[in-house]
Amino acid sequence: MYQKTEEQIRFENFHLPFSGHLDPKNRWVVLAQLIPWDILEAKYAARFCSRRMGAPAKPVRMALGALIIKERCGYSDEETVVQIRENPYLQYFIGLPEFQIKAPFDPSLMVQFRKRLSAKVLNEVNEMICGVKVKSQKDSNSSKDLDDKPPTSGGNQGTLILDATCAPADIRYPTDGSLLNEAREKLEAMIDVLYEPFKEQMVKPRTYRRKARKDYLNLAKSKRPRPTVIRRAIGKQLRYVKRDLKTINWLLAKNPNGLTARQQTQLDVIKKLYQQQKEMYDTRTHRIDDRIVSISQPHVRPIVRGKITADTEFGAKISVSLVAGFAYVDKLSWDPYHEGVELKDYAEAYYHRFGFYPKVIAADMIYRTRANRQYCQEHGIRLSGPKLGRPSKQTDKRQRRQELLDEKIRNAIEGKFGEGKRCYGLARIMAKLKETSESVIVLQFLVMNLEHKLRVLLSQIFKVLFWEFRISPAFLLDVS
Repeated sequence: MYQKTEEQIRFENFHLPFSGHLDPKNRWVVLAQLIPWDILEAKYAARFCSRRMGAPAKPVRMALGALIIKERCGYSDEETVVQIRENPYLQYFIGLPEFQIKAPFDPSLMVQFRKRLSAKVLNEVNEMICGVKVKSQKDSNSSKDLDDKPPTSGGNQGTLILDATCAPADIRYPTDGSLLNEAREKLEAMIDVLYEPFKEQMVKPRTYRRKARKDYLNLAKSKRPRPTVIRRAIGKQLRYVKRDLKTINWLLAKNPNGLTARQQTQLDVIKKLYQQQKEMYDTRTHRIDDRIVSISQPHVRPIVRGKITADTEFGAKISVSLVAGFAYVDKLSWDPYHEGVELKDYAEAYYHRFGFYPKVIAADMIYRTRANRQYCQEHGIRLSGPKLGRPSKQTDKRQRRQELLDEKIRNAIEGKFGEGKRCYGLARIMAKLKETSESVIVLQFLVMNLEHKLRVLLSQIFKVLFWEFRISPAFLLDVS
């Protein structure tokens, strides 16, 4: 059945559902109460000079709130500002006193927010949200001797779950031929810029760009090129890049300020890329230290993971500790490293946060080295996994049951990585700069911790209402 309306509703007749007030059970209202804005304001204000110079910076609640909205909902910078302009709950979350139609800031400021709220600052915010008391530098120095002392026997508490993953950057799969072709195209654009002031005075230097493009496409269009064909194509691209670099050096001698700062940075990256590719070409190898896999993001490194879907990923490697559902980013590096040798540092970080060592460390096989087992034994920590040496012929059912239980416990951190990669963009970091990428990675774990804290808070409310008042919590399920 369909009932036709007599008249379509007009804009001036539309009524707001808030009755002049926001819903206190709304998710953004509840999330705003979980963040210690006053403490963050004091820390954030200390990063700016006291003198009044230029336009005042946006408050920390607006900066951090906008970043949380972006990562939590998966918006772009432009879409984040649009959503904030349209939604009164989002405006309350970022600290606006009343609803306004005008956008509170320009989308370009989101980059500045990510630069100001660095990974180190966001890690401190993350620990505040997780309930860890962040010590000042003075307190840390005064309690350094105390922190170095292990707790008394029987004082170990809790379970520490360790693992590492990779946060891939937003770059295409790098091959030597595609990198050299991109470098050649950027060099040709620089030659066009540098030649412009002298086009009436001399003939433009040759770049052979059409022939070079044709040579690259012959390689790129081949389905299964032989190694000799690939090597021949790379050699040609290397010679094209070498010729362009000589031309640019000659033009820069005539016009030293002809390139912009961004082009000069790209030129330095391309020079290093050419040296690396030339060395690998001459030595017939495919490995080199600090290998550049992206011209636009030269800080990205290949991380060999050995996974089924991708043997090698290109991005930052992160080591994460999971305690009671809260994730802490212990290490973030763009260079590959062996996470197993740093179990001691993660256990010491646990002691620094909570005042005692963990009772159990649940980790995979890479952490179960002899040094780590000895360290855990000295501090009264049980490290998950079987004992070293040949397995016993007689099956210990109790030990086997404990090993299976440890594997189930360790699944929590795998689920946390899956949540971050499926829901919060950890599978592809869209930020381009090194510092902003690090901020985005830490911010995604901060958002996941906020979500976990919100779930814990709601579950506690459900228990109180159900067991003490015998009231069904179904009415709270309308939290939007």
